[in-house]
Amino acid sequence: MMLFGLGNLFYVSILLVNAVAILSEDRFLARIGWGSTPTEPAFGGSRDEAASIKGKLVNLISSVRTLMRIPLIVINTLIIIYALVLG
Repeated sequence: MMLFGLGNLFYVSILLVNAVAILSEDRFLARIGWGSTPTEPAFGGSRDEAASIKGKLVNLISSVRTLMRIPLIVINTLIIIYALVLG
């Protein structure tokens, strides 16, 4: 049984945040119906899109893309330098 070390866990979490941060809203998220543009609800639908799980995930993705842009650049640069220097 192989256990994760803290370094590997850190790499995995950074890779997952990078994956969320590079999702294109125009090319990918809007195509599957996860764009942040407001849509008219169907008959019997509710206008409270933010309360649904889908609405919360769309808000989380847009928040990660907005707030983590500069920190991810710095963290990725440090990880690349660390990998080049220490292997």
